[in-house]
This record gives sequence, C-alpha cells and structure tokens, in this order.
Amino acid sequence: MNAAVTSALVGIHTEHLGRGPRTASSFHHGNVLVTLMHDVLTHAERTLSRAERHDEIRSLRRLLGETMGTEFRAAVERLTGRRVLALISGNEIEPDVAAELFILDGPI
Repeated sequence: MNAAVTSALVGIHTEHLGRGPRTASSFHHGNVLVTLMHDVLTHAERTLSRAERHDEIRSLRRLLGETMGTEFRAAVERLTGRRVLALISGNEIEPDVAAELFILDGPI
C-alpha cells in the first residue's frame, strides 16, 4: 500500500509540474499517512532559489499544493479505503524536500 500511494502521488506531481521527485517514499502509523519527496523543485524554482527568492517559491508551492490536493486526497482515499480528514503539505527549499501528511478517519 505504501508503494501504491507513493506511485500515485508522484504521478500526480509529475502530471502537474512536468517532473517528479528524484526519490519518494510513504509510511503510515495508525490513522496518519506521510509521503516524503526529495528533489522536487522545477528548473524555474531552482533558478528562483539561486536568486534567493524562497518566499516566492513557497507561495507558488502553496498554490500548487492546493491545486493538487484534491487529486492527492482522492488517490489516498481510493488506495486506503479511508476518508482523508486533513491534508497538510509542506516544502523546504534547502534541502529540497516536500511532505504530504494525511490524517485519515481511522487506522489503515
């Protein structure tokens, strides 16, 4: 199940951003599911990072996360058989890592 969630979220990420993360993995405990993705920034975002425009990258990532969130939720619900109560997304610029944390309506 962890591999299926990882594959689904990476596929959605790639579809929306034109490239996927270099590595990704998912794990769960109780009603919490986490997917970590490494090396997620696009070429344009890396250019902004070199110019130290980190706030702009975070704003863009927040907007993209809201756009992809519906698809992320649907994939996790389909694969786990649980309803997603909350999705918390976060990105760090250096190191280049993203996290998707799902709170489910019950344990997997």
